[in-house]
Amino acid sequence: MINVVLDTNVIISAAFSPSGNCARIINLLSDSEQIQLFYGNSILDEYQLVLSREHFDISSHIQTAIIEAIKAEGKKLEPTASTIPLIDESDRIFYDTAREAGGILITGNRKHFPDEAFVMSPSEFLTFWDGG
Repeated sequence: MINVVLDTNVIISAAFSPSGNCARIINLLSDSEQIQLFYGNSILDEYQLVLSREHFDISSHIQTAIIEAIKAEGKKLEPTASTIPLIDESDRIFYDTAREAGGILITGNRKHFPDEAFVMSPSEFLTFWDGG
């Protein structure tokens, strides 16, 4: 079983590019019994906040469907906060959740996180998943 945490930018990218790498990852989550999504209340709050931004123009129906799917498919985890320096403090919850779940953090903003093996871009994760 591979545990994963999705940064908000992966969720947004999947919503806007249904044939892109991020959407492929979302599809893997629902189609594979080998991948487990982890989230916490703070992560859900962040997803909801960003999904509801007016400039994204994502309908409330789609916003609700995304959040409900995450709750249904994922496992809730409220991690202990780390003290590792991060560029953007709001990213800590994603980093800490992935670390505590023993999973992979999938993010489009790798530069915001330490250079660690468990932090991957969507394309890096898909290469890993495909056995590359």
